[in-house]
Amino acid sequence: MSDSSNPSAGGRIEVVDVARAVAIVAMAIFHFTWDLEHFSYVEEGLTGHGGWRIFARCIASSFLFLVGFSLVLAHGRTIRWRKFLLRLGQIVAGALAVTVATLFATPNSFVFFGILHHIALASLLGLAFLRLPAFVTAACGILVVAAPSFVSLPGFDSRWLAWIGWFSDKMPLSNDLVPIFPFFGAVLIGIAAGRIATGRDLVAAMRELNPRLRRLAPLGVAGRHALIIYLLHQPLLFGLVALFTLVAPPDREAIFGRDCRNACLASQDAAFCTAYCGCAERRLKEEDLFDVLLQNDAGPDEMTRIRQITTACSFETAEPPAAPQTNDPAGR
Repeated sequence: MSDSSNPSAGGRIEVVDVARAVAIVAMAIFHFTWDLEHFSYVEEGLTGHGGWRIFARCIASSFLFLVGFSLVLAHGRTIRWRKFLLRLGQIVAGALAVTVATLFATPNSFVFFGILHHIALASLLGLAFLRLPAFVTAACGILVVAAPSFVSLPGFDSRWLAWIGWFSDKMPLSNDLVPIFPFFGAVLIGIAAGRIATGRDLVAAMRELNPRLRRLAPLGVAGRHALIIYLLHQPLLFGLVALFTLVAPPDREAIFGRDCRNACLASQDAAFCTAYCGCAERRLKEEDLFDVLLQNDAGPDEMTRIRQITTACSFETAEPPAAPQTNDPAGR
């Protein structure tokens, strides 16, 4: 078939570009908050738990849904290999750049399979689903999303296999890990949605929205250049926060004391927690582990030593004070 047989041949679909731009803005918000956490302006672990963790998963899933949907628009009826391979090469190059940059910036938690790595592999795997009925692809997507709830294998905990997503509770340390399970499910659901949209001529209806979206033209432009914006936004935000630390450095001691006490008070009294946290802070500084811990970039050996220090402080704090020594045999 000719290129005209593909839905994308009719021109840009602004609603898709705008949706992609909204996802980029949401990712920038998340990364800026992560930067604040990395430099200790907000509490440790903020972006890895609760609402922020859900927010991050929603962002990644929205990007991947759009990858699947766009794959159908561009190659649903005939794969344009030259265009596909060119785009794939750009994504692979971007993924390698992210890995190299994070390997230098945060070597113990570098990105070995982040969102771009996933998009590259998912784009290849997704080609196998372009001709399948939409309900079959959607069912496969649901199974991929659900699989990690039923499959977790200790042998998949290493960085060599963690990209699959079947790791146990010991998830490898990485600043951005987007494994195939469950996230490839979002790509498959996007492909299914794209198949439904093209099969029922909804693409034409979506394109009819273009004139109404002219006021959102800046978002449309951003959506069309999402890859370059993704590659540039985090280095810029990270650099800005790093520069701000030179003007108004965070109070790391206060942040550590607050986080330590909050965690400790869940099981101990205030007096114990004050002594315990003071001991931990002192010992960590003595061994140059304090800043490493607060920057969330401690390696396996460093984490082992940190746990040893905190355990020792816990035992020392729990021990009753020794009785004062006197010359009186009776201890009076």
